[in-house]
Amino acid sequence: MSLTPEAERRWRLILGRESADALAAPLDADTLRIDEALEALYEPRPGGLSASSPKIARWLGDIRRFFPQSVVRVMQRDAVDRLQLQRMLLEPELLIAAEPDVHLVATILALKNLLPNRTRDTARQVVQRLVDDLRRRLEEPLRQAVVGALARQVRNPRPRLREIDWGRTIRANLKTWQPALKQLVPERLVGYGRKRNALRDVLLCVDQSGSMAVSVVYSSIFAAVLASLPSLSTRFVVFDTAVVDLTAELRNPVELLFGTQLGGGTDIHKALVYCESQITRPSDTVMVLISDLCEGGDAAQMLKTAARLTAKGVRLVVLLALSDEGHAMFDERHAGAFAALGAPVFACTPDQFAPLMAAALRGRDLHLWAQQQGLKAARG
Repeated sequence: MSLTPEAERRWRLILGRESADALAAPLDADTLRIDEALEALYEPRPGGLSASSPKIARWLGDIRRFFPQSVVRVMQRDAVDRLQLQRMLLEPELLIAAEPDVHLVATILALKNLLPNRTRDTARQVVQRLVDDLRRRLEEPLRQAVVGALARQVRNPRPRLREIDWGRTIRANLKTWQPALKQLVPERLVGYGRKRNALRDVLLCVDQSGSMAVSVVYSSIFAAVLASLPSLSTRFVVFDTAVVDLTAELRNPVELLFGTQLGGGTDIHKALVYCESQITRPSDTVMVLISDLCEGGDAAQMLKTAARLTAKGVRLVVLLALSDEGHAMFDERHAGAFAALGAPVFACTPDQFAPLMAAALRGRDLHLWAQQQGLKAARG
């Protein structure tokens, strides 16, 4: 009896890779991802899914995307049992001895709802250790870059009498000294900066689907640092098929990370609409969308909303990944469409994020900046 294509596809997934020759039904991209997710768990091979592999976070995102919630719970528990994740995640002594890295933390965050009570405090300690390490490495370069980029805007070119910085004014006008009159004739007054709530608004909008797990960890740290700078007003929004505003948690990066929910689908359009509603000063706003642009919602409306944001004067930057690898799998068609709107689109490493923000805040041409950094930007 011949099988329908759909039945053949299902049998191919059930029987695994070994049945590929007998069942000739072609697998589309999504079905291949499903097949890989099943094989990683139930037919593990050397170098596949393991406790130290960065593939775990992506795998968790894939199963949330392709399987119903009840099945996801079963597969996660199977992974903990079959792949020996149980000892690391369930025994506080082993977890606290682990070397924290972004992949381990991403896995902890993805499995946080499965952690027993006796491990939760240890898991938070592991996350805290990574947060502290990343802040030591990344905070000062970002702080210096942002402060330097905004320093010129703090100067007051038309000060009132009480706002004049006399020392800088004298130094700036020494060439106008009149020996006969023994007077300095100031051509330019230099004033102290006028206090403002913020010189720029920064909005980080982060895709928290499984493939973006490492980017979520890094962007959370950067958001917390940016929020500590009085010259910026920072918002932090994460999304899958729902949108969550975590701005209130920016003072505590660990709570911020535990507020994310890695995995699930992707609705970029919904996230952009929400962010648009939060922008009050478009021409003073830098918005960083961190996503692989694999839109599961309305792609046409996503691009219309992005066009509306750029038309209002928002400085929109699209990062396809914020990871140590500095590259990503992404939707090339959507990347090209964003680039055609004038939004620079590329992936970058965490070390490149600080100069990126400085260039964006200064209003530099980010396409040229990316080229100078050796980054490959999408073309419109």
